[in-house]
Amino acid sequence: MALTGRTALLAALGSLVVGLLLPSWTGIGTVGGVLLLGVLADLLLAAPVRALRLTREGDASVRLGEPATVSLTVANASRRPLRGRLRDAWAPSVFRPGTELTASRHTLLVPPGERRRVSTALQPTRRGDHRAHRVTIRSLGPLGLAGRQGSHQVPWTLRALPPFTSRKHLPSRLARLRELDGRTSLLTRGQGTEFDSLREYLPGDDVRSIDWRASARRNTVAVRTWRPERDRHILIVLDTGRTSAGRVGDAPRLDAALDAALLLTALATKAGDRVDLLAHDLRPRGSVLGRSATEVLPAVTHAMALLEPALVETDLRALTAAALRIAGRRSLIVLLTGLDAGPAEDGLLPLLPQLTKRHEVVVAAVADPQLAELAAGRGTLSAVYGAAAAEQTRADRRAIADRLTRHGATVLDHPPATLPPALADTYLALKAAGRL
Repeated sequence: MALTGRTALLAALGSLVVGLLLPSWTGIGTVGGVLLLGVLADLLLAAPVRALRLTREGDASVRLGEPATVSLTVANASRRPLRGRLRDAWAPSVFRPGTELTASRHTLLVPPGERRRVSTALQPTRRGDHRAHRVTIRSLGPLGLAGRQGSHQVPWTLRALPPFTSRKHLPSRLARLRELDGRTSLLTRGQGTEFDSLREYLPGDDVRSIDWRASARRNTVAVRTWRPERDRHILIVLDTGRTSAGRVGDAPRLDAALDAALLLTALATKAGDRVDLLAHDLRPRGSVLGRSATEVLPAVTHAMALLEPALVETDLRALTAAALRIAGRRSLIVLLTGLDAGPAEDGLLPLLPQLTKRHEVVVAAVADPQLAELAAGRGTLSAVYGAAAAEQTRADRRAIADRLTRHGATVLDHPPATLPPALADTYLALKAAGRL
């Protein structure tokens, strides 16, 4: 075996160590002495792991499905260069599928007294708070035969926020809101409208809007215009009980309800209305109350990030009482819940008059689009049975919706993709009709 350069020198030293200092180990030979000496040298020359100083910086929150970056700064205060590998450990759900092994591991080379930064690419696949686990560093000697390994705790929390996929509907609803809010003023007065201005009568205007005194002063026919009142109160109530855990497609019903609530919050704050949020099942799970127009949407988004369905039956009596305490004056109460026959008949229907007596109430539910597909099934015996069951379920939901409507509520039952814009349109229609 030919040995040259540094290896030859180590071989000579190894032979010396084996022959002179370790006579009882002479059987391991020259190569063994080289390896032994190399291992000892690497252990001695590897930078100490415990002396390293690690700090974090980067994204603290990110929309679900979007990329985020969290960086680690490694400061080497020792007199030896740090050569090795670093693993920044997180839960698998914080990485894009298939990238955990490559994204969490980094190669390090930090000279003495200097620092280097490594960045970990994250892309959460679940809502909520994701916390960093330990950082493991393997510090190798100059030969790479041996080294030291240790871990550091460097805390960091990345909050995965709801994706807010329905924000694509916001520009068109804001355009309609501008039409309502003074640019195309209402010509009819409702309970939730206020006087805006006078203008000249145009053919087709409602004669009931004519201001006869102003017309006499102007020597022309003048009509009053009205605009929706601002500073109305909107209370969004999220039912986080077991019905919200039912999956529609790849996500639970709660996720679709969150998306609809976010679109309504963004639209209502732009309209100058105040928005509060209450999440409730057996007890309150979260709330956002009394925030300013600039604070409410971020606060609602962060509160929703932590909500998860609870596999319990919602206490609708406690939910109603909590909603009435928050809504002290006339408000729009939007209840995002299910339309299952049992809970609605036993819990919601008896309590609904308490809400509709004082407030405008909208009950919004997430429908399963697969029911329509099953109801159209034919051709086999199982398909016919599936169609009958799906049609029965749809009929039960329609019956519950009709009973809720008779009690004074506006009922929406839409699939996840269309529920957010339908809720926004209902809000705009209520404002246009002066019912807020």
